[in-house]
Amino acid sequence: MRTRLLITAVVLLLLASCSSGCSSDGSGRDGGPVVLRFQSLAWQEESVTANKELVKEWNATHPDVKVEYVQGSWDSVHDQLLTSFEGGEAPDIIHDASDDLADFAYGGYLADLTDLLPARLKSDIPQHSWETTTFGDGVYGVPFLQEPRVLVANATWLKRSGVRLPTPERPWSWPEFREITKRLSGGGKYGVAWPLKEPVSATLNLSLSAGGQLFHRGADGKFTVRFQAGDEVVPRTVHDQVGVDRSASPTTLGSGGSDTLPGFFGGRYAMVPLGFSYRQQIVQQAPKGFDWQVLPAPAGADGLAQGVSPQTLSVAEDSPHKAEAVAFIDFLLQPKNMVRLALGDWMLPTGTRALADPALHTTKDDWATGTALAAHLRPAPAQSVRGYPEWKDKVATPAFQEYYSGAIGLGELRTRLEQDGNLVLSRYQR
Repeated sequence: MRTRLLITAVVLLLLASCSSGCSSDGSGRDGGPVVLRFQSLAWQEESVTANKELVKEWNATHPDVKVEYVQGSWDSVHDQLLTSFEGGEAPDIIHDASDDLADFAYGGYLADLTDLLPARLKSDIPQHSWETTTFGDGVYGVPFLQEPRVLVANATWLKRSGVRLPTPERPWSWPEFREITKRLSGGGKYGVAWPLKEPVSATLNLSLSAGGQLFHRGADGKFTVRFQAGDEVVPRTVHDQVGVDRSASPTTLGSGGSDTLPGFFGGRYAMVPLGFSYRQQIVQQAPKGFDWQVLPAPAGADGLAQGVSPQTLSVAEDSPHKAEAVAFIDFLLQPKNMVRLALGDWMLPTGTRALADPALHTTKDDWATGTALAAHLRPAPAQSVRGYPEWKDKVATPAFQEYYSGAIGLGELRTRLEQDGNLVLSRYQR
């Protein structure tokens, strides 16, 4: 009897002890610090360094909330996150892009940050940027880095040709751009090289300048695809440069942006449309004495308007420490820290105070040209469309690739984008 009482007393003591702190899961229930896992997709050396330094600075000044840096990859992030969400192993703080968030937000995997965001952060980032992470009535990410598509040009070639150089105040129109690429072509050289291995994002985002929208929301809240006059301008320009004018290289259509740089440095192409961040690779890889410059993309009926899908920071719905996670995001995106992240990634910050920093307005590496375009950036057309990843992969990518190569005409492109595309979207909008 005494033995049973002794055992019972020991068990009760252990249970009481554990209830006050036997946890070893990093949640802080043992009296230790809360531990947050931050999965970053930074990949350029400067960007990785900036992110790790900021994590270190946070940890040095926040003994009760520690952040663990976890390295992720842009190449596999969607599938990796889906697996981690379904397995209950998602990181607390998630780095992604806004056009990848819709299905996660609607699926209940991401926390609604509406009531968690500090007023400073809400007011510093423009409303049009917040629209990229707003799904339904909730906000499911903080947009913090973005990049316009620009024309990276061989400055020597353009100066010798005598063509008018565009500026953000007086850009080329799409017809003017086509004519100039014809003037720059000949003798086995091309006025432009379009790297369109992933053609959908580039086409849709640039089409905003011509009034293209492609996705249209009805009164019932459902989206349909309508390929209208404004949506035709950019695809027809690319198609005609390749197949009619012979002013665009046909061999780069299946290439990524980095694949075009050797030919650009070698004098095969006068210009390459690229994301603003490619300047880092150009600085690192350009041969000595190679003179290059950044020009704004062509403008259309809606001026320099251009769609973007900003990089974002979200919080997992399953995280038990949402307030602490948002506090870390707020620290990471303080204006001076947002500038560090922007410089590390060679991109533009969304925050107005960070964007005004003199470091982002220098003529060196044409930072000033990029910041002049920031006011024209708008949410990508597919931003809140459920089923967009499947539509892009199964319908739009092969359709645009075949149109640009000349395998199908504009009518067939329209049919496939609309008819096949709407069949895909309908499955997500019942």
